[in-house]
Amino acid sequence: MIGAIREWCRRLLGTFRKTPEDPAMEEELALHLEMAADEWQRRGLPREEARRQARLQAGGLAQAMEQRRDQRGLRWLDDLLQDARFGGRMLRRAPLVTAVALVTLTLAIGANSAIFSLVDPLVFRDLPVRDPAGLVQFTFQFPRDPPQNVFSLANYQRYRDGNHVFSDVFGLTPLTTQSRAGAEPIGAELVTGNFFQALGVRAALGRLLDASDDKPGAAPVAVVSRQYWKSRFNSEARILGTSIVIEDTRVPVPMHATVVGVAEGAFSGVVVGYRPDVWGSLSVVPDAMRARAGLSLMARLAPGASIEQARAEMRVLDRARIDELAQRDPQWLRVAIDVIPARTGISTPLHQQFSGPLFLLLMMVGGVLLLACVNIGGLLLARGASRQQEMAVRIALGAGRFRIVRQVLTESLLLASIGGALGVIGARVGATVLARMMISGTRSPGPAPTLDAPLDARVLAFTIGLTVMAALLFGLAPAIAAFLSAPAPALRQASGAPPRGRRLFGNALVVAQVAISVALLSVSQLSIAHLRHLRDRSLGFDRDRVLLMSIDTSRAQTSAQLAALYREVVPRLQAIPGVRAVAASGTTPIALGAASRFLRAEGFDEPAQDRQRAAMNWISPNYFATYGTPLLAGRDFRDADAEQPRRVIVNRTVARHYFADRDPVGRHLWVENEREPYEIVGVAGDAKYHEVRDAAPPTVYAFAPMSRGSTQLSLRTDGSPAAVAADARRIVSGVLGADSVRRVTTLADQVDAAIVPERLLAMLGGFFGVSGALLAAIGLYGLLAYTVARRTKEIGVRIALGATRADLVGMVLKHALLLVLAGVVLGLPAGWWSKRVAATTVEHLAAGGVFPVVVGASALLVVGLLAAYGPVRRATRVDPITALRAE
Repeated sequence: MIGAIREWCRRLLGTFRKTPEDPAMEEELALHLEMAADEWQRRGLPREEARRQARLQAGGLAQAMEQRRDQRGLRWLDDLLQDARFGGRMLRRAPLVTAVALVTLTLAIGANSAIFSLVDPLVFRDLPVRDPAGLVQFTFQFPRDPPQNVFSLANYQRYRDGNHVFSDVFGLTPLTTQSRAGAEPIGAELVTGNFFQALGVRAALGRLLDASDDKPGAAPVAVVSRQYWKSRFNSEARILGTSIVIEDTRVPVPMHATVVGVAEGAFSGVVVGYRPDVWGSLSVVPDAMRARAGLSLMARLAPGASIEQARAEMRVLDRARIDELAQRDPQWLRVAIDVIPARTGISTPLHQQFSGPLFLLLMMVGGVLLLACVNIGGLLLARGASRQQEMAVRIALGAGRFRIVRQVLTESLLLASIGGALGVIGARVGATVLARMMISGTRSPGPAPTLDAPLDARVLAFTIGLTVMAALLFGLAPAIAAFLSAPAPALRQASGAPPRGRRLFGNALVVAQVAISVALLSVSQLSIAHLRHLRDRSLGFDRDRVLLMSIDTSRAQTSAQLAALYREVVPRLQAIPGVRAVAASGTTPIALGAASRFLRAEGFDEPAQDRQRAAMNWISPNYFATYGTPLLAGRDFRDADAEQPRRVIVNRTVARHYFADRDPVGRHLWVENEREPYEIVGVAGDAKYHEVRDAAPPTVYAFAPMSRGSTQLSLRTDGSPAAVAADARRIVSGVLGADSVRRVTTLADQVDAAIVPERLLAMLGGFFGVSGALLAAIGLYGLLAYTVARRTKEIGVRIALGATRADLVGMVLKHALLLVLAGVVLGLPAGWWSKRVAATTVEHLAAGGVFPVVVGASALLVVGLLAAYGPVRRATRVDPITALRAE
């Protein structure tokens, strides 16, 4: 075995370098030929004939040297290198075709690699743990709310100890931590003691958490990730025993933990889009806080247990929790716990919001790649027609047909490899930009997600696979044409129309491009129309020219202090030039964290199970004028309402539901968990507070100029909000302190951030749709231009016989329109099917009837006519005398 490997390595080296034995071998072979020639000359032959006989007897010097080289190298590799060098020369001989093919491949392969590098960590990549296929997670969905995975510690213990279908049940909750030295915040999670054991994760240093760390009175300990250990402690063992300070907004005091271990390098957490640096034991938090901590739960199926069995048992175990919650809200009786696979990790808003659009984009870029392969295949087939005499000469001189096919496929692979390498570079840049855009649009009340698009082995393997597949797809047509080429007809045919089979195949490629483009344009038009619909639909407020500021009001501890703060800050903001109105509120439209309460209205009897939650917002006077929300009845809040604060304004949905045709002004509402009623003083128009995609929720506005802890200031401006941002920040910082301003943005940006998935889909979908139409146009233009060039003699004869300019235009346009119409006919069902698939893949994306398909087909007809302009113009300028003389 070792000898065979040594011999193979020797021959591999011999392939790439010439040995000093070659000149001596050539001299020795030449000497043998001279000696043989002398022998033939002694037999009576002339000197030249003697040398010829010697060469015939020896088989030739070049052949002998070739056999010698084959013995010391790898013949197949040497042939491959020769084919690659020849292919490179052929690519340089056709720079225009090569440039078009490279740009097309770079776009197609780069787009596929970029989208895959985003989809892979969100959807496809299994957790780097033992048997990820056996992992499941628990979820439940309250009516009109997204799925959740948040359970109490008591529920976790009930599930862990009472089930018969799981070998382990474990949980975690995310935190925000800060190192002891006060450096930048780091990601952290509190986990149950069996977390690492259930996942099968091992320690790279020290130990991991275990069940003893969950016991009452246990010392607070933590495990850090290998990346954190490497970046912060330079992979030194001194990290063991180090104390870190863990801070979280839910815990009023800092929490301390001692580092006891480092997790193995491949493990970076189980939550999709989050990579914690620290995993702390539950003993880190105080006992009172631990009981109220919400845990995301996962489990590992026991051997032989199925998800269906687990789901049935968990619904029995969860009945106690549902009954307890239903005592406060009967709608919980409609909720059932679910058990779903979690081999890729716990689903998060990042995954939920972007998995559908990314799946659709992945299918679209697959269509672009297929379209690019068809397009390049047509270009290479047309170029191959000009090389048919070359192929014929090769075959006539003894070249095997499979050898010629290999040469053609090598050229295709070389072209695809260059395009793939350029595509990887573009994919890296594009994926990074898209990842940042996705993170900016992730709507989650917890820590900000992290999404990397690494150029790792999986992405490289995917790109290499695409490159090879693309080379085979677009190289197959010219390879088959070269294999089937007949030497004699090719040598006789100096010009004229190509063979019928080649013409039909080229036409079929163009028809296929048009059909694929119709499907891509249909989906892109659907995504753009969906985004336009979201932006154009009424939100209940004017999103333009509103500056939003989130400020820290924790320095004011009483209602009187908050009122004084409001009276000091708001008039000064109102005095800024260019500011039209200022208001304060607890939350702002299309923002997370809005509170909700159950309502009970005067004179309205409603069964408990039919009650609906209403959004609650605490606002100051002038709020509706600032946001442009109309007041339909009653009045706005006044500063004098501070003396009688139990007054509210309701939106139209609340008024219609609880009071129907009666006037709600002056009537009373009872809010959940409050004994005293609120008097309704006004009715405002409906405005959206949670989602742009959903209908405006029932909303109640209560009077409160400022809220404890945090308040949102809103400034309506006459011009750009950015023009007054610096002055507003200066005023607030002067009153509340330099660190009081937490966030400054605009209402328009906040709304746009809520529809980032739709913006991403519309932007990339439109780009890929236009790219598909452009590729189809290039393919049609290339085919028509090639056809006109090959039919120059025929066109010259037609002109000589009296054909007019209109006749020539009609001839070329007829050919173009027939191809486009055939592609459109095939593309109509493909477009209809593709938009139905898009509607089922992306939530809230309506199929849109036949309009998207009609738009796509119409666009391709226009593109076809534009692509035919160049060949038509060339055909009408043919000089018959020149064309006939050239023949």
